[in-house]
Amino acid sequence: MAKKLRSFSVFLILTLAALACNSPLAGGETPSSPDQVATIVAATLAAVTDAPPTGVTPEAEEPAALLPHSLYYLGNDSANFSQIFRMERDGVTTRQLTFEPTSVGDYDISPLDGSVVYVTDNQMIWMQADGSGRRVLLDGGEVDENTPFRTSINSVVFSPDGRSIAYGLRGLNFYSLETGVSNLVIEDQWDDVGGGLLVPRELYWPEKYSPDGQKLLVSLGYYEGGSSAIYYPKGNALLRLNGDDGAVICCGEPIWSADSAALYSAYPYMGMFSAGLWRVDASTGTVTTLLPGNAGDGTYNLPSDAYLAPDGQLYYFFVNLRAEQEFIERAPLQLVRSAPDGVNGRTALRPDTFELMNEALWAPDASFVLVAFAPVANIYTGGRVEIVYTDSRPNVVLIPFVQRLKWGP
Repeated sequence: MAKKLRSFSVFLILTLAALACNSPLAGGETPSSPDQVATIVAATLAAVTDAPPTGVTPEAEEPAALLPHSLYYLGNDSANFSQIFRMERDGVTTRQLTFEPTSVGDYDISPLDGSVVYVTDNQMIWMQADGSGRRVLLDGGEVDENTPFRTSINSVVFSPDGRSIAYGLRGLNFYSLETGVSNLVIEDQWDDVGGGLLVPRELYWPEKYSPDGQKLLVSLGYYEGGSSAIYYPKGNALLRLNGDDGAVICCGEPIWSADSAALYSAYPYMGMFSAGLWRVDASTGTVTTLLPGNAGDGTYNLPSDAYLAPDGQLYYFFVNLRAEQEFIERAPLQLVRSAPDGVNGRTALRPDTFELMNEALWAPDASFVLVAFAPVANIYTGGRVEIVYTDSRPNVVLIPFVQRLKWGP
């Protein structure tokens, strides 16, 4: 439900906030024109293609471990505040990293050194991988209860090189860890419709960098609904989605392909937004619908948490079912594997179903997926984390109840 209602909850807040606003937000920096976007995209792709190969120094072989990387997550402390924890690769050793007097919300892990950035009490805070060196990078000030989205720091995202942090606050921002300077590159746009009422024309916050660091998936928010775009930091170019009906994809957990050439997004709910499985060409923004939510024969395709693995196969959760109404949730998804088109060679990898799945985090080699199972049907965030193997080995229970799973380096 967290994925399902991400846009809805944001824009419900925005609607309430708009009723209390008396003046529009000043016009911000405008991203490049469509022609400029095309030029910047082409230049970026050429630079990546022409870059000479980088030598890789072989690393000493590490002893076998349960997990491929350290695992970070949000769990509650003794005072019931949400804090950041880290589990080591042995799948046993666990350490609490933050000890904040208020709950931690958004957070991210540097792929470079495992340092952590997080938001609590409307402050953006950095610390080293072991929890030491806590430093406030940015204080957003007091949150206006009437306009919380306009005054709150949200969605912090490390760049792949660990040198900067993208975040949302009145628009899309980048904070340089080298200089300590923050730069607002695209400002949220609001419309004054009269009577002191402001409605969002278009809002921006970061989601995920591409592996090559050249592109950033950005969420776009509107008065009703939402979408996504691809932002090119070099050139301040915002590449909007286009093409198929999936060009308005807004929900689920999009994930980049390893070569940064494409995005895959899957959404398993029919209701306010349509279910479906989509592929986005990162060079053009063109969206291709691989599986439409409405199959057209009285059945519905419900995919979730797609991952294009190193073996070239697409792994995801899926069910096709017949329903009398379009509002569908907690469907009996199965773990499947297919060709990259999501259709050919689709095979169920396990007989069990995943009605209570709230989160999924894939192992890099797709040998397993971490699944957070809700304790009861009406809990839609977090849950008991289990290792679910794609070769049908028995599940391994890792943690009783957590939220927002992330791999460390």
